[in-house]
Amino acid sequence: MDLESAPSESRICITVEKNVAGLRLDHFLTSKFPDQSRSSLNKLIGSCHVLVNGQHVKPGHRLRCADTVSIVIPPPQPQVLVPEPVDFTVLHEDEQVLVISKPAGVVVHPAGGHHCGTLVHGLLYRCTHLPAAAEGRPGIVHRLDKDTSGIMLVAKTEHALRTLMADFKARKVSKTYHALLLGCPRGDEGTIVAPVGRHPVDRKKMAIRPTQGKYAVTNWRILERFGNGWCFAEIGIETGRTHQIRVHMASMKAPVAGDLLYGGADRSGFLRPRRQMLHASILCFNHPTTGARLCMSSPLPEDMASLLLQLREIHQ
Repeated sequence: MDLESAPSESRICITVEKNVAGLRLDHFLTSKFPDQSRSSLNKLIGSCHVLVNGQHVKPGHRLRCADTVSIVIPPPQPQVLVPEPVDFTVLHEDEQVLVISKPAGVVVHPAGGHHCGTLVHGLLYRCTHLPAAAEGRPGIVHRLDKDTSGIMLVAKTEHALRTLMADFKARKVSKTYHALLLGCPRGDEGTIVAPVGRHPVDRKKMAIRPTQGKYAVTNWRILERFGNGWCFAEIGIETGRTHQIRVHMASMKAPVAGDLLYGGADRSGFLRPRRQMLHASILCFNHPTTGARLCMSSPLPEDMASLLLQLREIHQ
């Protein structure tokens, strides 16, 4: 269930079933809306947008079997996006699409705590007008995490936006990443098929959720192994779940180096990257107008290339 997909001024009503009776209201909502942060749900409760049997209650209210929980979705607040210069490299541009390489540290679109300086602000500074499928995300058809660098595909027209979003959904877009891993899987290559969903306790994290997660597939191939246990890997994804590569590789005891959220801190050595060593290197897609298959590549950024060189010099 997703609150963001609900239309403006709509109401969702849920009847409490026996197996969840006794839960606190805030915990109940967290289980029903795993993609929402706990703070955002508590704000809805505090602003009387969540009622139990028609009454306003506190987040800690214990629910009973057959209670009716109603959630009123307030209309979204319009976002004013002021174009501003933001650093990124243009790899290809035509009338329909823009292919860029995003530096690490740049947030893709406005969200909590990031209302300026995002990639979207920089794209509007360059293009002035871009189509939007969602509020605050003009031109965006897919995302990269803030501290993941590399290739992104941007739609410049409504036709390109619809076509590319459909192609991503149909898995017609191919994405290849390179990563330095803190630990190395057994074997030289393999595939991970494991559903990914919101972590049941830590709302900032994703996790493998066998029953509640979304289908996710990651392919990996080891390119180099190093004496300190690290390795350099090529990683392809068949699905695009949030934090997918980071979660899947961590589940194999090979977290992305520098990824503090998923165990990528190396406390035993002096190689301590300042961000997760994950880079979107290659992206292949069908041009939305001509249908031609285009493949774009982005070289490793300086911080990853430098760390890889250090590993080769010291640990091979």
